[in-house]
Amino acid sequence: MGVDGCSKCIKYALFTFNLFLWIAGTGVLAIGIWLRFDPKTKSLFEGDNSPYVFFTGVYILIAVGGLMMVVGFFGCCGAIQESPCMLGLFFSFLLVIFAVEVAAGIWGFSNQTKVTEDITNFYKETYNNYQENKQPALKETLRLIQHGLNCCGPSGNIRDEETCPEKKGALDILITKSCPDAIDEVFNSKLHIIGGVGIGIGVIMIFGMIFSMMLCCAIRKTREIV
Repeated sequence: MGVDGCSKCIKYALFTFNLFLWIAGTGVLAIGIWLRFDPKTKSLFEGDNSPYVFFTGVYILIAVGGLMMVVGFFGCCGAIQESPCMLGLFFSFLLVIFAVEVAAGIWGFSNQTKVTEDITNFYKETYNNYQENKQPALKETLRLIQHGLNCCGPSGNIRDEETCPEKKGALDILITKSCPDAIDEVFNSKLHIIGGVGIGIGVIMIFGMIFSMMLCCAIRKTREIV
């Protein structure tokens, strides 16, 4: 005899949530693996002068994607099979992730200046190294950064149109933003957006933990009655 009523709604809501979580984890893992083994960026992981910020971020993507898939798997199976054991594991994973997110948020806010400086230095080193040896991997990294931030060069001057976003008209060229300024803007003027996203994810995790415990209790009560 399975759960019914409100508990049944929670069961399928939890299953749907974790199905999307598993799919999202698959996507994050695929992006991380692609960045790690793509011929254009693979050489960034080789050599003594490899940019640690880049490959650390890639490995974090792979780890986060894998963890999301594991959590989604336990949540889906625990909900659809009404397994208290799997739901308990799902709750434990969410609790650990929530604690890590809070710790990372506190660390990020307290070390905001250092993080900004490290990323800016990474960009400048990548830019200077590309100007010297024109490696395809460095070119791809610059292109991703500059297109993502809509900036060009350390000073905002368009010197390499192959890696900079396309600008149309003399006015656009004159007001092109430098990448150090763009990085600083992301971590300062848009910090409230990053914080809001983090809080939203945290709230979703809390509801996930609450629903998993509610479903787990309902399953145990149903089995005790039987």
